[in-house]
Amino acid sequence: MSTTSVRAGTRTPQKQIGPRWLSNVLAKYIMAFTGIVFGVFVLVHMFGNLKVYLGPEHFNDYALWLRTLLEPLLPYEGFLWLFRLFLLACLAGHVYCAWVISARAKARRGKFARKGLHGFSSFTARTMPVTGIVLLLFIIFHLLDLTAGIGVATENFQHGSEAGSFAYQNLIASFSRPAVAIFYLLAMGILFLHLAHGLYATVNDFGITLGQKARSTVMLLSGLFALVVMLGNITIPIAVLTGLVS
Repeated sequence: MSTTSVRAGTRTPQKQIGPRWLSNVLAKYIMAFTGIVFGVFVLVHMFGNLKVYLGPEHFNDYALWLRTLLEPLLPYEGFLWLFRLFLLACLAGHVYCAWVISARAKARRGKFARKGLHGFSSFTARTMPVTGIVLLLFIIFHLLDLTAGIGVATENFQHGSEAGSFAYQNLIASFSRPAVAIFYLLAMGILFLHLAHGLYATVNDFGITLGQKARSTVMLLSGLFALVVMLGNITIPIAVLTGLVS
């Protein structure tokens, strides 16, 4: 037998995935922390968006307040850009760690897929990479549509300034397009699935040991949190399409 032959029972060395200092435990901590950041953000963002029901003056004032926050300590939109950069860093860390953990798990598993996984929790866990990608594409679309006002935005998109905001008018114009409103509704359904499982997984990622009853309670609370965010957000495009908000 050739000396280059692989001995029985030995394994081919696996390619290093990600930096050596980024252990799976640390990667899960990063995902858990950034997941909490996004969870709090989408909840606050939803409550802010619900100001649309108070009329254009209140909604536009709220949008202008975000851009003038901490003036004159910071320039116009200074706080908003700092917060955007923070969210971008969290997003990069979340996506990268998710890829590292998934790639390492796939490398260890090889060609053998896990079987016997059933139920809603297992479904949301298996589809996390897919829902994550869809949400990433939605975020890009959402920013182009209602923040940057380019590409997919309406032709009548109006950029705000220190003199005033047109956030209400831009939102109404965007959701008056049925295709955009339907896409937004579908995206909120995807957000529900991703957020519900993500918040539940955060408890495990931080190494908190729970009994069966406690796990069921955490799963219920995670689902309720995600449901509130989804329902609050989907009311807006529905209200625009039905003429309740115009």
